[in-house]
Amino acid sequence: MVAYFAYIFGSILLLLVLSAFKVLREYERGVIFLLGRFHKVKGPGFIIVIPMIQQMVRVDLRTIVMDVPTQDVISRDNVSVKVNAVVYFRVIDPDKAIIQVEDFYNATSQLAQTTLRSVLGQHELDEILAERDRLNVDIQSILDQQTDAWGIKVSNVEIKHVDLDESMVRSIAQQAEAERTRRAKVIHAEGELQASEKLLAAAQKLSQQPQAIQLRYLQTLTEIAGENSSTIVFPLPIDILKK
Repeated sequence: MVAYFAYIFGSILLLLVLSAFKVLREYERGVIFLLGRFHKVKGPGFIIVIPMIQQMVRVDLRTIVMDVPTQDVISRDNVSVKVNAVVYFRVIDPDKAIIQVEDFYNATSQLAQTTLRSVLGQHELDEILAERDRLNVDIQSILDQQTDAWGIKVSNVEIKHVDLDESMVRSIAQQAEAERTRRAKVIHAEGELQASEKLLAAAQKLSQQPQAIQLRYLQTLTEIAGENSSTIVFPLPIDILKK
């Protein structure tokens, strides 16, 4: 019986000794608690954690890619859009990430959702569609400041999709078509203005040389003769007949 208990005790002791040895990868850190109080951060590599006296929480230091669920956003000009994004962040202070917040991943996700709605709600639809880079920087800066107390570094934020309802898509298409029509009319008007200026300059130049006007009449007659027409009515200057 004594030998049996000795065997059991020896096995338990061996398991406790073996459980004290931990190996942390290069991207991992261990937050050590001594009798419930924070002791230190250990790792990477081989470390020893005293069973029942010390407890360890593993923390991954690699960059985390987090999808922000689609959010319903009302822009400053009262347009409803659906927006989703992706956030890149990593833990830089393992002790803060474990002690200062219960679940740093979920906390960062919730904060990213509310910040996305808040920032985009301050801008009009045209700005949301055309100035994503600036909005990404604004959201990243706000998130980085608010998660600093949790030992989190937000390195980048990217708005992925901005979805509009069908009526708004049709309205934007009509607006774009109207803009293209306006530009075409402006270009046509500018062309007519330039052409009229050139014609006026040509007329003034020809008026200074009567022979040039006669040559222009003859050139016009030659061009008309080459066309498929049966009757040509051509005004002939009286001065030619006099000469």
